[in-house]
Amino acid sequence: MDIVTQGILGATVAQSVSRKEHVRLATLIGLVSGIIADSDVFIQSSSDPLLALEYHRHFTHSILFIPVGALVAFFLLWPFLRGKLPLRYLYLYCFFGYLLSGFIDACTSYGTYLLWPVSDARISWNVISIVDPAFTSLLLLGVVAGFRSSNTSYSRLGIVLAGCYLLIAVFQLNRAEESIYELAEKRDQVIEKIVIKPTMGNILLWRSVYLSEDKFHIDVVRVGLSKRVYQNVSIEKFDMTKTLPELDVDSVLARDIRRFEYFSDGYVSQYPGKPDILGDVRYALNPLSATPLWGIELNLGDENQHVKYNAYRYVSNETRRQFVNMLLNREIGD
Repeated sequence: MDIVTQGILGATVAQSVSRKEHVRLATLIGLVSGIIADSDVFIQSSSDPLLALEYHRHFTHSILFIPVGALVAFFLLWPFLRGKLPLRYLYLYCFFGYLLSGFIDACTSYGTYLLWPVSDARISWNVISIVDPAFTSLLLLGVVAGFRSSNTSYSRLGIVLAGCYLLIAVFQLNRAEESIYELAEKRDQVIEKIVIKPTMGNILLWRSVYLSEDKFHIDVVRVGLSKRVYQNVSIEKFDMTKTLPELDVDSVLARDIRRFEYFSDGYVSQYPGKPDILGDVRYALNPLSATPLWGIELNLGDENQHVKYNAYRYVSNETRRQFVNMLLNREIGD
């Protein structure tokens, strides 16, 4: 999730287990602790842009790292809070503030090393967007009410409501998935691999990308009281051996491409009209587009140079209009 929601979630959970006289301190401790898991964003290299991608949501998000992460938060906060509450409570609130950071990130589609080092699997349940105002608001209302009243009942209620929202999101995901499998059957296509994820800020509109016969097929499913599919864009799956047969497989460039493919779970295609750029086709600002949100730029003239990592975040008025029309169940061209 976004860093604001991470902090609010940590504050809510820590507040929910606090003693009445500690409610306000526990809330602040949980806020800081919930954010600390995202400190992995500082793991970067100026010479190797992909290093940041590899370590984002890595060991700091593992469930086995929770006690250590809580200890980091404890030592950061101890100089400011010593004497204000017993040390055992300081660590307790740090622990609960940190507790769900990895879990809530695994609920998104980005991929989280939730079981590291037992498993290197990037877990992503795809039930909620990285930014979801409704989910965040449920937690925020509860934690603010609890902070003002020193009553933990409000934060507990916020957690219950946010949990119910996630369950509704799971239901919505299943409905979207049913629609896509029905659509693929009508197209006489066999789905070899599929990802369905919510579009930004809602659980009503879902982006589907599935692989069939070396092509990614991109559709958008709106799951309201009734279901509607906006279809479809297709793009070739990138295959390094076919597209770049002369590339030395042991070169820095080839290794970087394989790293990006691993990070993107194999959902890699060439940027439309720009064959020297590879994109993660799972993500796009326009849900019905093959133009990626981020990608890597290849320098084929120097195979021993690292790729460049680029983000493509320009949102045109046409993209905004199409997104709103799909969200409101309109024809795209209306």
